Amino acid sequence: MDVGPDSINSALSQRTALQRLPHPKIELYQLKNFAPPELCSSLIALIDKDRRPSTIADANGDDYFRTSETCDLDPMEDAVKELEALFFNLNRIDPAFGEPCQGQRYDIGQEFKEHTDYFTPGGPDYEKYCSISGQRTWSFMIYLNAVEAGGATRFKVIGKTFQPEAGKLLCWNNSRGDGSVNPNTLHHGMKVRKGVKYVITKWYREREWGW
Repeated sequence: MDVGPDSINSALSQRTALQRLPHPKIELYQLKNFAPPELCSSLIALIDKDRRPSTIADANGDDYFRTSETCDLDPMEDAVKELEALFFNLNRIDPAFGEPCQGQRYDIGQEFKEHTDYFTPGGPDYEKYCSISGQRTWSFMIYLNAVEAGGATRFKVIGKTFQPEAGKLLCWNNSRGDGSVNPNTLHHGMKVRKGVKYVITKWYREREWGW
């Protein structure tokens, strides 16, 4: 199956409500009201039920690099099946190339500092996490709720910040046209100042998910 940027961009372009950021350094889209309210509520409940402290492959010695809580969503849950169907209808990527959906919860003061979703080639975690399924290609992220203050996602290199809105999707290509990783996708899950933030993240790989 072709999981390259051209085929996925073609699928995304079919959604007229999907907005592409007009920037030459990144392929970044947003789609408001992607997930319906009832689904967002169901996913929040699943995250609250099974959440645990988040981890990161390489925090560079910073114990506060990622302070959120995480939940690996059970693919047999009805809400997760509905979510996966929404993703496939949008991007037409074979679900076999996707990592399991992950939920995150950010309480007041919690954040995920500036990072990229891909694994740095040659880095200490690259072989461990990419030997089977390859590099992360695309990231799809959904805000499940609005946040009273803070909690935005900031793409520093391109100077663009997105505010949480219930059901809003952000998605981006982690690579460039030549297949190399794109450092312009550096982004920061900023601190929540008031309220709680819930998000869903779905990553796709170069090859079928084999973990």
